[in-house]
Amino acid sequence: MTEQPVNQDVAAYYDLVNEWGPSDDFYLDLVMAADAVLDVGCGTGMLLSVARTSGHPGRLVGLDPDPAMLAVARRTPDVEWVEGHLGTVSFDGEFDLVVMAGHVFQIFLTDDEVREQFTAIRQALGPGGRFAFETRNPGARAWERWAPEYGMDIVGERGERVRVEHHVASVENGLVRFSETHSSPDWPEPVVDWGTLRFTEADHLDALLRETGFEVAERYGFWDRSPLTDTSREIISIARPGPPPAAPRR
Repeated sequence: MTEQPVNQDVAAYYDLVNEWGPSDDFYLDLVMAADAVLDVGCGTGMLLSVARTSGHPGRLVGLDPDPAMLAVARRTPDVEWVEGHLGTVSFDGEFDLVVMAGHVFQIFLTDDEVREQFTAIRQALGPGGRFAFETRNPGARAWERWAPEYGMDIVGERGERVRVEHHVASVENGLVRFSETHSSPDWPEPVVDWGTLRFTEADHLDALLRETGFEVAERYGFWDRSPLTDTSREIISIARPGPPPAAPRR
């Protein structure tokens, strides 16, 4: 969610703010059923760590560009933790499942960035592989709840009290720019990170998937697998490689 590498202290609080929930159960079921899994934007690695401790016997690879997040992830040693981005790090037909959880999809702000990611994910999948990810449904207007009055109070590992608040600076052309502030009476000053997320309509999302050689196999509006509606909170997609994308006309 941030534009700059996450502050090490903030990374330590990530899992306290984003506790295990229905979305994690959804993805864990998919991971446990696959032999080789790539988690793109794995963050602190909670999903793959739980999969391994739950008995997953196969290959688990977590990819993330942020060293502070990966420092937390590497507390689970028997997972391949890779620092980098898809594009600079590439895989070739190595995985049965690729997941992009935690609304990571929304950090890609242009169609070209999305195409680059989807193309690299398609290359990473073996025959019969699947790609699972989600994005917040624009119709639910989630950014209207990113305000200080919806903040969260947590207690860190050392007993420190931390307040986490969000503030939206702008909403324009599907792009929401906002700040995330961590503050504590035990700190000399707050830690403020700025980020921008893209909200994409389902039909445009599907067009980008088709352009990069995917077809949607399953589509849901929430983690209980309920159907997508105009006001569903999520657009959850499980895609599989379809016909190769058509070559551009000359």
